[in-house]
Amino acid sequence: MQKTPFSSIGLALCAAALVLAGCNKAPDQAKTAEPAAAGGSIAGAGATFPAPLYAKWAEAYQTESKVSLNYQAIGSGGGIKQIKAKTVDFGASDKPLKPEELNEAGLYQFPTVMGGVVPVLNVPGIEAGQVKLSGPLLADIFLGKVTKWNAPEIAKLNAGVNLPNLPITVVHRSDGSGTTFLFTSYLSIVNPAWKDKVGASDSLEWPTGLGGKGNDGVAAFVKQTSGSIGYVEYAYAKQNSMAYADLQNHDGQFVAPEIDAFSAAAAGADWSKAEGNFLLLLDQPGAKSWPITGATFILVYKQQTDAAKAKQVLQFFDWAYKNGDDAAKALDYVPLPTEVKDRMRGQWADIKGPDGQPVYTPAP
Repeated sequence: MQKTPFSSIGLALCAAALVLAGCNKAPDQAKTAEPAAAGGSIAGAGATFPAPLYAKWAEAYQTESKVSLNYQAIGSGGGIKQIKAKTVDFGASDKPLKPEELNEAGLYQFPTVMGGVVPVLNVPGIEAGQVKLSGPLLADIFLGKVTKWNAPEIAKLNAGVNLPNLPITVVHRSDGSGTTFLFTSYLSIVNPAWKDKVGASDSLEWPTGLGGKGNDGVAAFVKQTSGSIGYVEYAYAKQNSMAYADLQNHDGQFVAPEIDAFSAAAAGADWSKAEGNFLLLLDQPGAKSWPITGATFILVYKQQTDAAKAKQVLQFFDWAYKNGDDAAKALDYVPLPTEVKDRMRGQWADIKGPDGQPVYTPAP
């Protein structure tokens, strides 16, 4: 398989590297943050969506604290398995776990940033935003019911667009993926046939198409396959200069995937009512809302056996909450609102060490 043709090769290497702190990119200028323990390392694994950002954060944090981050971008499913197996200090997933699953495993989850899942295309003569799709039509394409780019269902929404008589090749994830969970959850909301025949999951039996590992694998397959359509997180679409489709949202408006559209979808989110911080931002109302928006999450154990290591993990994400927004925006992620960050930092008091005391209390 071809490696992902990122416009920034260094960023692609950062996303895939096992030791993200070693990526050779200039760190963001740090703002004030509570000093971390001098030296050491923390290990995490999971979602590929936030991996480029975690690489950027890790490098800047290591410069400031001498604590390195070893993060394996293996997909959300792998991250959930690794944290449950206690082989990493934290797991990372774009698929939030439901409260009952968190409680059963003794886990706690909190969001770091938000983004959008984007349909990406490789159709000769079609540029970014030239093709419009509705949610039900997108599901029919991934069901294999609509098989040509000039099919009447697509032409009806795209008057004046020169659609070729070209077979559609679907590209999907082959690994357990939070991006897949968000994408298929959205398709299940807008298309009853998809819900009945396929459903929503991070890993499933696809009706048709080719499988690529990770956001980067899907991006690579789409880039090299004429007539293809896939789905990736927005940062991967933008960094690879990929063509994308505009989507019809809950209010019937066709919108482009961009930061403001993701922010619009997240604007009405009420984290105070989200038990276990389980919250999906799919098919949200609002004329400017992107319909496939979601947060990415960190998973840690509520009861820690190594309080010092758990403290280092929370110190890193506390630092990122305070200092990481500029890097997030530069890499096309949506930072969490300040009030959401403060809510999460307050919840960290429930993460306790062997002595029953909180492993870390963030400074005001």
